[in-house]
Amino acid sequence: MKILVVAATWQEIALLAVHFHLPEKDFVRTSDFDLLITGVGMTATAYALGKHLSGAYKLVLNLGIAGTFDPAISLGAVVNVTSDEFTELGAEDGDEFLSIEKLGFGKANFIAANNLLHASVTKLKKVKGITVNLVHGNESSIKKVLQQANPQTESMEGAAVLYCCHQASLPCLQIRSISNYIVRRNKESWQIGLAIKELNKWAIDFLTNT
Repeated sequence: MKILVVAATWQEIALLAVHFHLPEKDFVRTSDFDLLITGVGMTATAYALGKHLSGAYKLVLNLGIAGTFDPAISLGAVVNVTSDEFTELGAEDGDEFLSIEKLGFGKANFIAANNLLHASVTKLKKVKGITVNLVHGNESSIKKVLQQANPQTESMEGAAVLYCCHQASLPCLQIRSISNYIVRRNKESWQIGLAIKELNKWAIDFLTNT
């Protein structure tokens, strides 16, 4: 069985694609792994995975960049997102947020379930992520989500991948590299190029040696 590599955009895994001589398509098959480009956001991700998870995969590997709320994590650092939460899924009751779990309608938090002991994985810092439709860039909303969920990273797809793998009973691994600190939007301070370089370096090593 093969690994299914999942990324939201081609740009995030472009160096990996060059290394393995992959054509620029939304879905690519190779002898050792398949590559799926889902598009940005949890809806596009869930739809794309719904079309392809019927394949016989031993692992779903979600790759991407992310912002971090944690100033102790360096820009360009590669992290293992072991749990991820849909923090917008619920209802408001005045100033209080009621999660979908509090409402009794389902789960909001999902675990990246796997038994991988390879050194390339175990050496990475484990972090808690959140998945959002609206990326945080406002001091008030940042403070609020930190109080609500105490996350370390944020993406627009991660929890959707973990949810799909949970539903399909498939092992999954979410690896992200840090491109920016989550503060008021300041693109001049972002390090997207560095984050992509480090992410692809890790992914090439993992896919080659695992």
